[in-house]
Amino acid sequence: MERANIGVIGGSGVYQMEGLTDVKEVKVKTPFGDPSDVIMVGNLGNQRVAFLPRHARGHRIMPSELPVKANIYALKALGVERIISISACGSLREDIPPLDIVVPDQLFDRTKSRASTFFGNGLVVHISFAEPFCPELSGILYSAAQKAGARVHDRGSLVVIEGPQFSTKAESEVYRQWKMDIIGMTALPEAKLAREAEMCYATIAMVTDYDVWHPSHDSVTVDMIVQNLLKNAEMSKRIVRYAVGEIPPEREHCPCPTALKDAIITSRDMVPSGAQRQLALLLDKYLPQEQKTKRPRTKRKSFV
Repeated sequence: MERANIGVIGGSGVYQMEGLTDVKEVKVKTPFGDPSDVIMVGNLGNQRVAFLPRHARGHRIMPSELPVKANIYALKALGVERIISISACGSLREDIPPLDIVVPDQLFDRTKSRASTFFGNGLVVHISFAEPFCPELSGILYSAAQKAGARVHDRGSLVVIEGPQFSTKAESEVYRQWKMDIIGMTALPEAKLAREAEMCYATIAMVTDYDVWHPSHDSVTVDMIVQNLLKNAEMSKRIVRYAVGEIPPEREHCPCPTALKDAIITSRDMVPSGAQRQLALLLDKYLPQEQKTKRPRTKRKSFV
């Protein structure tokens, strides 16, 4: 089975990862269906990296339709511990113009119809999400963006809307009053599910436009976004290459690897057997050994 320590989720305009060597296409089956696309696993420098185009090659999946549970589970199944997300966004600040890069540290959820947890149906889990992005990985991305020559902003609040429509002017102005810095459609529920899977998650947010609030800029259009996406795509890949080389082998300076440790509220002896089987990849290290051995062997299966 192919393995990788680092995952890269490519957003709009980033459908492949140049520079990978010894590349294998991996189809991963999960309890939540198929991921967005096949996962490309290859070497980037001295790291084994798994690349997944979020919207599928050819951009065929809109934000509300993304199989995010399958995407995160599939990367976890391949051994990924850290996820670098590449995402297009709009700017809500004059001093963050198009073609800038932001490494956000906060999220504001304005989505409406997305499943945002692996749990439920008899299993209650409340993860800490005060700091939604991994601080260590975010710091690495910011440093990598500087080395890559990008105009980059350290930290910022990203408001995530449902889409696929862009904001109204009234909405955009309200987000600015709320002191949001950038706006996008895909960081949630990705970040929440990655935290539940105890994976480090951080975002390279590529600014393509000024949303619709700016008085001297045209309203956001697909053509405008596509043109800036093409310009930003190469920079984002360059940042990833620098970042991958700086990622340490161990995760010792962030809370992500133990996010579930004190978050499972349901009594361990009352975790439904269905959840135990479906989420063994996430739960096994937290269930008593005697409870795990009660599962019939015939019901255990690999999803890779």
